[in-house]
Amino acid sequence: MSISVVPEWMAELDEEDVAFIRRFLLASGSLKEVAGEYGVSYPTVRLRLDRLIQKIRLGEDRAADPYVALIKRLALSDKVDFDAAKILISEYKKQKETNQT
Repeated sequence: MSISVVPEWMAELDEEDVAFIRRFLLASGSLKEVAGEYGVSYPTVRLRLDRLIQKIRLGEDRAADPYVALIKRLALSDKVDFDAAKILISEYKKQKETNQT
């Protein structure tokens, strides 16, 4: 069985992300094994996986609210401080609620 339509979240990943997912699956989800294959520490692989999870979730959020997705993307790429991103999103949501009432 082949995939005739690639899910949107998967289509947005770069080759490096797909290669990481493949290694992770082939290692039966063992971060320790993946760390050994990459020659890095367990926390480094854990951080990579966490960022990948955030990237996938971000793709899902994009359809819901493009502004929030933009802020999250900037935070993931370290262009905006994480705490600043949280404040921007929080204030945006408050403003949006105020405008709807």
